[in-house]
Amino acid sequence: MCSRLLAVCAALAPLAAPAGSVYLNNVNIDGVTNQRFEKVSVRIDEKGNVFIDAPGYAVKAVEGAPRQTPRPDDPGPGTLTRRYWMVTEQTVPGMTEYDVDVYINAKWIRKLRNNEEQIVTEITKHLTPGKNTVLLTARKVPVGQSRKSFSPEHVFRVIIGEGNVGGDNVMIDSPLVKFERSAADTADVSQEYTFSTR
Repeated sequence: MCSRLLAVCAALAPLAAPAGSVYLNNVNIDGVTNQRFEKVSVRIDEKGNVFIDAPGYAVKAVEGAPRQTPRPDDPGPGTLTRRYWMVTEQTVPGMTEYDVDVYINAKWIRKLRNNEEQIVTEITKHLTPGKNTVLLTARKVPVGQSRKSFSPEHVFRVIIGEGNVGGDNVMIDSPLVKFERSAADTADVSQEYTFSTR
């Protein structure tokens, strides 16, 4: 799908009272009017800033257009100072027969498959400063007539947390999400987690 380009060139008038700003894909678009965005997710933070995540749209500031000076108490979007990771652990890959869909801030990120080896991936770019939500949806994968295992010892675990890289290793210093299903489980399940980033 080709991207649409929105030129941001409106003059920004000072507001009488402190109010939030509007960001499209983490770019300030205060002063832009008469626009419609489809298939987007919207988040409003505690300061009243509106963040529009709009895949398929791009924003470009026009040279010479006045720029708004950020308020001193507003660090702006996209200023995370920590790194965040998602790691999977399976005692025996494929035995739980669960696939897990991962959504971050209402946006589908990827499917974690039950027969994959360990996944270690950085998810910092999908997070915003402050409150974030992660939804994990586990679905039992139908494989023929019989299950591979009924053992609660066969576990598929997803861990999300704040971490660091040391050499070729990722160390999660502060786990924020821990989700797991075992081969003994049979039901599909969805679980949402809310946490703050910094």
